[in-house]
Amino acid sequence: MEEIYVIGVGMTPFGRHLDKDIKQLTREATEAALVDAGIRQEDLQAAFFGNTSQGHMEGQHMIRGQIALRAMGVGRIPVVNIENACASGSSAFVLACNHVRAGAGDVALAIGAEKMFTSDKPKMFSVFDSAWDLSRAADIREELMRLGRDVAVPEGSTSPRPYSVFMDVYAAFARSHMRTFGTTQRQLAAVSAKNHAHSVHNPLAQYQVSYSIDDVLIAPPITYPLTLPMCSPVSDGAAAVIVCNRSALKRLNIGASRAIRVLAAVVQSGSERSEDDVASHCTALAARRAYELAGVGPDDISVAEVHDATAMGEIIQSENLGFCEFGQGGVIAERGETRIGGRIPINPSGGLESKGHPVGATGLAQVHELVSQLRGEAGARQVEGARIALAENGGGLEGIEEAVACISILAR
Repeated sequence: MEEIYVIGVGMTPFGRHLDKDIKQLTREATEAALVDAGIRQEDLQAAFFGNTSQGHMEGQHMIRGQIALRAMGVGRIPVVNIENACASGSSAFVLACNHVRAGAGDVALAIGAEKMFTSDKPKMFSVFDSAWDLSRAADIREELMRLGRDVAVPEGSTSPRPYSVFMDVYAAFARSHMRTFGTTQRQLAAVSAKNHAHSVHNPLAQYQVSYSIDDVLIAPPITYPLTLPMCSPVSDGAAAVIVCNRSALKRLNIGASRAIRVLAAVVQSGSERSEDDVASHCTALAARRAYELAGVGPDDISVAEVHDATAMGEIIQSENLGFCEFGQGGVIAERGETRIGGRIPINPSGGLESKGHPVGATGLAQVHELVSQLRGEAGARQVEGARIALAENGGGLEGIEEAVACISILAR
């Protein structure tokens, strides 16, 4: 197969950018990626634009990428718009890699951008309402609540303020995991505290404040067992990644030390399964496929970025990725195995919980972090000796799991 390389990454700070629109965020991330790659805008031969919220927030339902990129002078190339829920950015990355691998061009841009924050809180949180089957919304909610049966919900542990419906989804997953495997709220807090500690060293993170496990446990509740620091915030931001093939490396005179090889980049949808068939989770299946393509296994991974829209998400995905046995994700977090310096560092960027979650940009921000790690450029959050890295990004809900799972494996 054609070898594909990441040659440039760029990212805005994640947070509340009240003074910037989506065009400005797109420009900032793309220009940073071009500078990082050492190439010109004219060298781009295709662009894949990930965005989920602009239609809902601004009424711009179509040609979002063409509009955002034309504003910075990128035109006359194929521009493909991708909406794949929270996996939009990583889906754009997979399509950019496949475009180059297919020989349709030898340099491609994957860009994700979101402008999500607004003072209209109900509108801001309702952006997620269509990330499941709306024709069955009431039935789905009832099915999810059954996942957490027999787990008592303490009085006062649900926020009276508006929040994303997906916090209810993750809370149901968490209560199911607690009932099945004995996972504890303290283990969820250990994940959150670890990620917030990592984000202190990430200047692009939305939050850069450390929390102890006890701080996380006594924080304001969202919905049991989740508290505020365990949950990703609403964010604005953009991230960009430029990929190319080997011939472009030579033509553009890209240094070998800067180019990071893409060993695998896959997208997988979910399927019907029973609650106890955890090994058939769509992310577990996608991970096995990615490992096979890459010729590596879980023990070969030096560092990972996973989709922790809540702390429960990291626990579930650490198991799906084979970093521990099913049911042990909370245990390895509480032991410290997933922090920087541990056996398998997860989310050195701070993860979605503290780095932020501008949905269409999230998957590409994961690649940004892992490229920095593999180049040895992550500063105080550097994972020593990082050689092979994995990004996991999921989106939407179908049945009892994500509607889509994306896995990317990179190597220096």
